[in-house]
Amino acid sequence: MGREHLAAQGIDEAAITAEVLLRHALALSRTALYVSWERPVDDGALERYQAYLDERTRGRPAAYIIGHREFMGLDFLVDERVLIPRPETEVLVEMVLDLVAGTASPQIVDIGTGSGAIATSLAVARSDAAIFATDISAGALDVARANAARHGVGERVRFLSGDLLEPIAAGGIRVDVVACNPPYVAGEDVAALPREIRDYEPTAAVIAPAGSESFHLRLIEAAPDVLRPGGWLVMEVSAGQAPRVVELLKRVAGYPAMQTRKDGLGWERVIAARVGSAAGGM
Repeated sequence: MGREHLAAQGIDEAAITAEVLLRHALALSRTALYVSWERPVDDGALERYQAYLDERTRGRPAAYIIGHREFMGLDFLVDERVLIPRPETEVLVEMVLDLVAGTASPQIVDIGTGSGAIATSLAVARSDAAIFATDISAGALDVARANAARHGVGERVRFLSGDLLEPIAAGGIRVDVVACNPPYVAGEDVAALPREIRDYEPTAAVIAPAGSESFHLRLIEAAPDVLRPGGWLVMEVSAGQAPRVVELLKRVAGYPAMQTRKDGLGWERVIAARVGSAAGGM
């Protein structure tokens, strides 16, 4: 019933979404659902399931309906205050971990932390790291703190309120890595976004009103002031955006080395630029 209903409404991945919503309605794991597949479902669970299906057909993302999303093998709480973590952002986390693999007790800042998925994943992976996380949204910081606590790293992630790198610079903090998945959808492109993003995800986390690379440029200009010599600025980009961001990096002195990493679909998804070192290269 659920799969056909969602498919008829043009919902992507109708089968898996219907299963996820059914498991949520029944409060069952995937294994428990299959074990009890032939058992009758009570009326209350059916009503909940139908309500979830209706929400999804109206465009509300499944992650918001069930209240959580997996990222880097961890379960994160999410709601409309934060961007839903995406698999492609795992490429950013993996790149940061590779860049600091030889650094003892690295200091890393996650800019625009949202749900805290990047900051918490880094803290879990590197128990010796000092992690900072900034966001301009008080609501997002509340969600991020809850997720850090959920995964036992609440004492090791320091959350700071403010715009991009401002709270880091104001605190005189110097880090080995500045990591960010910035907004990169230009204002004129909003109408073309899927309704799940356009109508439900936080606008400030998605839209770059001054232009699709405007936040990247601000980070490029500000990061050298908070990075230690040889430190890295690591940024996610949209599909096809990497060459434009690389050009911006080339225009700004202080980034003698750069590298990119592709996502599972072959797009250059993450750019890392090193300050104060001529080592490496593209």
